[in-house]
Parts: sequence; C-alpha cells; structure tokens
Amino acid sequence: MPSLTSRPALPMPDWSRVSPVVLRLHRFGRRIVGRIRHARAENLPRFGAVVIGVIGATGLYGMALGGHTITVIDAIADPLGLSIETIDVQGYSETSEIDILQTLWMSGSHSLPSLDVDAARKAIEAMPWVESASVEKQYPDTVRVRLVERKPFALWQRDKDLWIVDRDGREIVPYATTRFTELPFVVGPGAAREATDILDKMALVPELGTRIRSYVRVGDRRWDLRLDNGVVVRLPELEPIEAAARLMRLDREEHVLSRDIAAVDLRLEDRIVVKLTPAAKERRDKALKERDKLVKQARKEKPV
Repeated sequence: MPSLTSRPALPMPDWSRVSPVVLRLHRFGRRIVGRIRHARAENLPRFGAVVIGVIGATGLYGMALGGHTITVIDAIADPLGLSIETIDVQGYSETSEIDILQTLWMSGSHSLPSLDVDAARKAIEAMPWVESASVEKQYPDTVRVRLVERKPFALWQRDKDLWIVDRDGREIVPYATTRFTELPFVVGPGAAREATDILDKMALVPELGTRIRSYVRVGDRRWDLRLDNGVVVRLPELEPIEAAARLMRLDREEHVLSRDIAAVDLRLEDRIVVKLTPAAKERRDKALKERDKLVKQARKEKPV
C-alpha cells in the first residue's frame, strides 16, 4: 500500500490573520518557556524556576478558561520542538491524501500535545472509503496514520442513482468514474443488501455466472438475470441454484440459450417456460398459419 509522508504536514497558521487574543496567547506561551530556559541557563535556584513556571501556568490556565486550550498548548509546545512537522500515512488507495491532511488540519491542533488522537481517528473513519483507522503520536514531531479501506464489491443502481457498495451492501460513494467496470451490476431495492448471497450462489454455476451482465432484484424477493446476449433468466424465490443448474443441463443438451429467445422462466418446478423474441414469435406465428392453411387445403382435396 502507498504511504504518505508530509513535511511540514500541518503548517502553523498565518499569525497576521488571527485574532489579537490568540496572538497574545502564542507570544505569552513562548515568553514563559523562554524564561524557564533562561532560569536554567543562569543556574537560578530550582525554586525560582518553579515560581516562574507556576506563574506562567496560572496565566495560561486562565487563558485556557477563555476557550483557547488548544492554542495555549500549541503556544507552549512550539518552542519546545513539539509542533507537528511530519504526517506518515499508510494504507490509503482510494482515499485522497489531501483529504486526510485536511481532516487533521480541521482538528485545530498544530502540536502533538494538543492533538486528540481519538477525535482524529473518528474524523478519519467518517471518510467514505475508510473502514478503520489508527492515529498515533511519535514524539517529537510526527503523527502516524494507518488506514484500512473498504473494498468495492458491486455497482448498485437505485432508481437513477448509481453507487459503489461493499460486500455488506453499504454505500461507499456515488459511481462517478470509468473505473470498477468489472464489478457485478445489481439493480433494484434490496439488491445491494442481497448481492453477496446471489453472487456467491451463481459462482457455484460458473457456466451461467460468467454470462450474467446484471442482477435485477424483483419485489425484493427474487432475481432476474440479464445475460450477455440479452436473454432474461427469471429465477425462483426458493432454490435458485437448483433452477439455474437445471437450465444449464438443458442448455448443454439443446442449446436453448443460443436460440432466438427473450426470456427463460424457471419459477415453476415442473417446467421451463421460454419466451420468444418478437421476431421469433412473428416467424412462429407465420409458420403456424401456413401449416393450418396447408391442413385445410389438404382436407378440401381429400377424395370422398
């Protein structure tokens, strides 16, 4: 699976556009960290450094109460080198890497301490192609994201809408591409939900399964199969595999599916009903009329 490494993945905001309050928070955080470092560099007593830290923490706490918690944490983390500089993403194929970065950016966090990994994971898992995700912090400056994507299983036509669905019949995204044309095509209410069942069953009758171009759900009870030559096979609600196997035995013996027919009805247990195409029916009717004409003529010519 491809991976994405972005450096920097989440750029710091444009401080010229942020509010004065947020800007003061950022500067205040940097000053507090700088003073603590200075105290240590000057070998001030530990108590002095602690006092500076307590005063700074108190001020930052007050600012956090004003609803700027993430900004406060980022302001402290930035001079400590804990800002997010790299996002390493693995497991994506259909998901846009830009969308992944944008989802993390929308969290508002720019440092590892302020990043809520559970919230980030849930936001990523809400993306259409994502089945599951994990988000981990790797200090000092890296976020690791691992994706498991949903697998496209079939194309589902519902009224005028066309969707890519997974094996459980769940919608992934609307179909708006020239890809995935090899996926099975299912049509009608309930077709996505029942697609796995009928496809698994037809795989047991490969002579027929390889010729199916679409599976049409009828009344959310049974299936019509549209074959590559336009013939419609009407399966029964119960025991569709047995009916399909019966049809293929007949086809091996009499090549019924290669004839000029429009449909084969397998819904009756004791017979197979074949519907002719309009052209074939016209030829058949013409032949029957010609036969009746010859019979009548023969009767007239028969000597008394």
